[in-house]
Amino acid sequence: MWSPFAINRPLAWAAMAALLACVWLPGPGLRLMAATIVVAGLSHIWRQLRRERQNADLMQQALMLSEEGVQITDAENRILAVNPAFTRITGFTEEEVRGVNAANLVASRHDSSFFKRFWQTLESKGRWEGEIWNRRKQGDEYPEWLRVKAVVGRKGRITHFVGTFTDISVHKAREQDLRRIGFEDPLTGLPNRRRLHDLMTSRLRHLRAGESLDMAIIDIDGFKSVNDSLGVDQGDRLLARFGQRLAGHVAGGVVGRLGGDEFLVIRTTTFDDHDKWIAGLREHLGEPFEIDHRSLRLGLSIGSCRAPEDGSDSGVLFQRLESALYSAKRHGRNVSQRFRPALDVQDTPQMALVYSLRDALANGGQLELYYQSQHRTSDGLVVGLEALLRWRHPEHGLVSPGDFIPLAERHGLMGMLGNWVIDEALGQMARWRETGMPKLPVWINISAIQMFQGELESALSSGLARHGIAAGQLGLELTESVLLDERAGDIVPRLEALRERGHRIAIDDFGTGYSSLGYLKRLPLDKIKLDRAFIRSLPDDPADAAIVSAVLAMARGLSLDVIAEGVETQGQLDFLRDAGCRLVQGFYFARPMAVGALEEHWQSLAGQSSTAQLGTTPVV
Repeated sequence: MWSPFAINRPLAWAAMAALLACVWLPGPGLRLMAATIVVAGLSHIWRQLRRERQNADLMQQALMLSEEGVQITDAENRILAVNPAFTRITGFTEEEVRGVNAANLVASRHDSSFFKRFWQTLESKGRWEGEIWNRRKQGDEYPEWLRVKAVVGRKGRITHFVGTFTDISVHKAREQDLRRIGFEDPLTGLPNRRRLHDLMTSRLRHLRAGESLDMAIIDIDGFKSVNDSLGVDQGDRLLARFGQRLAGHVAGGVVGRLGGDEFLVIRTTTFDDHDKWIAGLREHLGEPFEIDHRSLRLGLSIGSCRAPEDGSDSGVLFQRLESALYSAKRHGRNVSQRFRPALDVQDTPQMALVYSLRDALANGGQLELYYQSQHRTSDGLVVGLEALLRWRHPEHGLVSPGDFIPLAERHGLMGMLGNWVIDEALGQMARWRETGMPKLPVWINISAIQMFQGELESALSSGLARHGIAAGQLGLELTESVLLDERAGDIVPRLEALRERGHRIAIDDFGTGYSSLGYLKRLPLDKIKLDRAFIRSLPDDPADAAIVSAVLAMARGLSLDVIAEGVETQGQLDFLRDAGCRLVQGFYFARPMAVGALEEHWQSLAGQSSTAQLGTTPVV
């Protein structure tokens, strides 16, 4: 296709005039000169034509390589030409669309007012740019970013339209993915915690007279054991199926996943049937789930409340739902608990402690470890230390572990708290090593939460490596409740792995929980810690004396050490020594002491005895 050519150059006009003059000029010399001018002019015109053709070819190649689709239409918007990117994006070839009105390719989702604004802008400003939806040859619709320019002729009229466009499907999909990440749970596709707050706020704002909101948090009991038995993939499938069943049951309501195995349900209602609704949820979700050819019935703990009776603020309602759920768990799980004001009154001071504990973990300085020495009954020699966590609150002073440990477990802080104890104990052992203090093993307490959260092993290995302490110097004490907590799964292989690393394992408070001789035979243990409840009345109480003697005999048969805690009198010490108990711990020898007090105690005794004899003087 040749480009338009205008003869508007002097040499071209001179060539045309010389060509006409050749006929009239009288002499051959003048005719030769005219012919020369004609040849020069024609050569100039030929070079100009070649240059224009070359430029046109280059522009054509540029359009061929362009990633943007290009279409050229006439004044009636009929397509005259397109480039290969147009075909690649839309699926239409140039032959298929030549002569077709470009409006026929636009998706049907745009109304007449959109096109009215489009043409008004194009005619008044000569160009338009924006997002528009088009239709591919296969029929599917896609978004594109379109730029259109009107080409005006000599008379000021529009002769053509040139449009370029880019397929922005990928960008739109990425935007949707970002929105999903921000507001949807990736596993179930349900609203996440952030979105649920927004939805609850919206529903509260649009409540009409006579309407109420029923809300419930549903927690799957023992889900950790499901993961352990079926595997994580099957556990995820179960959560997805659970969410689908829940969403199908609550028509017109809101169902979302708060995280883990907790789901939130919201419904707007005019009926006063909250308890019946909760019972219906439990019955529907109590039907078995078929997972991996297994039929599973799930236990559910449910905490519920109702708005506006129980509050009209989403933040307050979330807190009250959680209070009701935790109350349900405290009542033995697999029960439903509706919020009542007594729970709020009970939890208000506890929540203040939770907030303070979070600050203490984040900022440091309030938590500290006390140490109580453990002694040999035969000669009183110090054989180890137990690290005991203390919280020195800036307003309330020392807070009892019995008050803040359950709160830490309840509000998801036990993992952080346990990791802090591990690191602090190992760091203190490293400092004692550098200052020449006695090298004694330290025992720390491990909770069930640390076991089932799975961070215990990594916290131990990283702490030991960081502080350069041998694993054999850090003993682990587990209560009997850890052995029975289903969330921890089968802990036998994990305890065996910890022993292989060098850690020694003890069962704390033995005899006060659900003691099982089968556990003692099966578990990889080094020591039993006899609870103070059996020591308090020694040696006068024959029942306690018989129990202690039986435990000691059993431990000897299993090749286990026994340490008796709570020893406070000489009579208790004498009875235990005579009964064959090798190790004791209690106020008779030393109370739990802060690091500074313990170091001063050691230094005061250093002049009286060797390192091995430290702590043999009773401290009553």
